[in-house]
Amino acid sequence: MGEQREKLWSKDFILITLSNFFLFLIIQMQLPTFPTYAKETYLANDFTAGLTASFFALGAVVARVFTGEWLKSKSSKRILIVGLCIVGLTTAGYYWTSSMTLLLIMRALFGFGFGISSTTLPTVVTNAIPSKRLGEGMGYYGLSQSLAQALGPMIGLGVLSAFGFGSMLSFGVAAIVLIFPIVSIIRAYRQPTLGAHAQEKGLKRFYDRKILLPAFLNFCMSVTYGGLVSFLALYGREANIEHISWFFLCNAVAIVLVRPISGKLFDKKGHIAVFPPGAIFIILGLIGLSYVKSDVILIISALLYGAGYGCIQPSTQAWMVKEVKPEQRGMANGFFLNSIDCGIAVGSILLGTIAAQTSYAMMYRLSALLMVLFLIVYFLARLSAVKQRKRASVPVSVSQNIEA
Repeated sequence: MGEQREKLWSKDFILITLSNFFLFLIIQMQLPTFPTYAKETYLANDFTAGLTASFFALGAVVARVFTGEWLKSKSSKRILIVGLCIVGLTTAGYYWTSSMTLLLIMRALFGFGFGISSTTLPTVVTNAIPSKRLGEGMGYYGLSQSLAQALGPMIGLGVLSAFGFGSMLSFGVAAIVLIFPIVSIIRAYRQPTLGAHAQEKGLKRFYDRKILLPAFLNFCMSVTYGGLVSFLALYGREANIEHISWFFLCNAVAIVLVRPISGKLFDKKGHIAVFPPGAIFIILGLIGLSYVKSDVILIISALLYGAGYGCIQPSTQAWMVKEVKPEQRGMANGFFLNSIDCGIAVGSILLGTIAAQTSYAMMYRLSALLMVLFLIVYFLARLSAVKQRKRASVPVSVSQNIEA
């Protein structure tokens, strides 16, 4: 390959990453503010207020299923612009919602637009990343999302408190407006492969067997994360941990520091170099969190969990994208993102049920078992691939998948 093809920090890569930051900043500004707005404006109870997040997630999951299929045969630039338009129009449309029902409908539409955009952007960015640096590139690209997760809630709640809900929405509309001129000058959009989608029938259009293993592993990890985002504040009250919010800050710092390193390791050594240590870090982080008695243990637990998360998540996305054909990258990215959302949703329900029967501390100890399952499934799949490779004269698809 020539030197130009190996360049990572191209103009397209930077612009796509910046667009992703603005998109996720809008999402993270809204997630913590809408339940409060619903309760104060429409006198909604806790369950109904929580539906603002559920309807958003539902819209995103549905959109991602179909966006991967659309990206095979339609212009990725047009699909991205349609998704961004839906996000912008629904963000502005919140001004005119007059009932809780209408607000929930708008949240579902907003999630649908976000699902389209958040699937298309990582698909486009893979076109701008050299294939030999895919893990590293996805690691850096993911930092835009991590940064938005750290800044978005703070900005959203700050603007809501100081200037009101309308100003917070105006900030979101302004961020969307900034994305449009950026995406208009990107050149990494892939031309659709005519007829490629016609060769696939039924459910096979929406998934590939080669990505089921990494998607399942990502789902297991996301279940544990669902227990954190849903119950960490309540755990802090139960255990009298004064600075429980430090966990998210230190977790984000660890993710930011580890992502680029884990991406380079993935490119050089494969997922065997990042998945087992990442899972062990998460196990140690969850167990440490369940026994927190001081701020020092809290910080160490957060750093361990963040290091594990930063190892596994970007490498999972790179693994899934590498396993499929170029025209299937939209499908792979959508599957990856949905495995996260579904994992968080299942984690909130499953781990919440466990906490109700035991305690939040015990819940986190038991959630660590999911990462033990993660390791068992991973190594069994790897062992199966080795055996198949020995039996066959040439590696079969499963062996290629596990040993990639």
